[in-house]
Amino acid sequence: MIQGLIGKKVGMTHLFSADSQVVSVTVLEVGPCVVTQVRTTQRDGYEAVQVGYGHAKQLTKPARGHLKAAGADSRVLHEFFSDDISDHTVGQALPVTLFQPGDVVDVTGRSKGRGFAGAVKRYGFKGGRKTHGQGDRHRAVGSIGAGTYPGRVFKGKKMPGHMGNKQITSLKLIVERVDPERNLLMVRGSVPGARNGMVTVKYSKGVKVATRLSDEEWNELLGVVVEEPEVIEEAPAEDAVEETVAEVAVEAEPAEEAGETEVEDEGKAE
Repeated sequence: MIQGLIGKKVGMTHLFSADSQVVSVTVLEVGPCVVTQVRTTQRDGYEAVQVGYGHAKQLTKPARGHLKAAGADSRVLHEFFSDDISDHTVGQALPVTLFQPGDVVDVTGRSKGRGFAGAVKRYGFKGGRKTHGQGDRHRAVGSIGAGTYPGRVFKGKKMPGHMGNKQITSLKLIVERVDPERNLLMVRGSVPGARNGMVTVKYSKGVKVATRLSDEEWNELLGVVVEEPEVIEEAPAEDAVEETVAEVAVEAEPAEEAGETEVEDEGKAE
């Protein structure tokens, strides 16, 4: 079983739990993903499954050649570990039903870019005092190090700089609901990134994955009623009808003869 899929962030909403509690969830559109390559130990030195998501407006010739076998024009490619790579073939579609309510997942996305920001916004510094003659130090960093020794600023000092636009992973989010018809996955809590930002959803490490549901169990969980097809009895063939009529006629003839015999016997007795 593959350990994750690619998707995008749709937004946030809330759900009501069974005990009438409001649960804030992030809605993700996950899949359908397509298997674009299966990496093997003999050829690549490791085992993994490469999947693609989305539709690219333009692709380079090497990218088109790589995706030709899968018949896809995926915008994003990502590799995931799989328990058994023999279960996957190039061109195979992977739906959102890979996950189910109650699963614990890690969601990786790219945070919103904030540009160049000061230390107060970037790190939550308190800022300088507004009294004792400090008229322009309200959002200043303050002291950044000693003077004579070491005579420099240590690396990693929290100072103004580029904020956001980093890869962040939200760990151990619980799947609250799955909508296979719209490929939606609703997880409890927040997910990094802006709307329509690309994300990857993977099973959390160290958490045992529950037994997967069958199609019948999925339908029961979603309240889908599957109607059984009506059995239409085929009309008998003309030859069969003629044979049946002939058999009935043959069975009726001896009965008529027996009736005539009984009438004759009654006349003789009189």
